[in-house]
Formats: sequence, C-alpha cells, structure tokens
Amino acid sequence: MIATVAGLSILAMIAIVIATLTATKTSDGLWPTIAVLPGIGLPLAFLLIVVFSVLAIVRRRRIANGGG
Repeated sequence: MIATVAGLSILAMIAIVIATLTATKTSDGLWPTIAVLPGIGLPLAFLLIVVFSVLAIVRRRRIANGGG
C-alpha cells in the first residue's frame, strides 16, 4: 500500500513535468486531479510508513517480552 501510494504520486509528478515540457494544456480534463495527487499521496505514504514502523516496534517488543 505504501509503495502504491508513493509510486502513483511520483508518477504523477513525472507526468506533470513531461506535460509542462511539452506545453500540454493542464488546466482541464484529468490534469487538475493529477496535479493534486502528489500533495495528498506523499504525506499519506509518509504517515503509513510511520504507522508501519510503530506497529513493527510494538510487535518486536511483545515478542521480546515473551508475549508474542
């Protein structure tokens, strides 16, 4: 899930750069959605990484204490 969200955000950024270099009109159609995607996706991916790290730490502590 983390890789998918981050990957789509990075692909959206690359698409925006390519569209800008080719002088594509990015004010209509699906382009506004593509332009917003990295702003939402990258913070979400960071939050998911933090949650995953916390869950992994809790799990390892439980196993180390013999409760896992």
